[in-house]
Amino acid sequence: QVQVVESGGGLVQAGGSLRLSCAASASGRTFSESTMGWFRQAPGKEREFVAGISWSFSILYEDSVKGRFTISRDNAKSTVYLQMNSLKPEDTAVYYCAMRMRPFMAASTERGDYNYWGQGTQVTVSS
Repeated sequence: QVQVVESGGGLVQAGGSLRLSCAASASGRTFSESTMGWFRQAPGKEREFVAGISWSFSILYEDSVKGRFTISRDNAKSTVYLQMNSLKPEDTAVYYCAMRMRPFMAASTERGDYNYWGQGTQVTVSS
């Protein structure tokens, strides 16, 4: 059984910061072996990749968030974080955390490479 639960969304003014958390667990799996990703979906748009972190701590970012967002993980807490700074109105979306099913996989920007998803958390950035 796999559980992926996001938290930390909210309403913030442009230029502000938020930190999203994602607690993940899977029976028979060790979190430290798992590759995790953050995606977002704005109204009327496709779900898009934001950031990913592999089991070996290699990291990928979507170009528009580089230098503003930071993904990290705490294996002792089975949690991955997304620190979002200098937020812009165009960052407004539902943010989803996702886990790749197979262990020891590279980080990926492809939505189809992730097998387990959380319910999402709303981030709204006002201008």
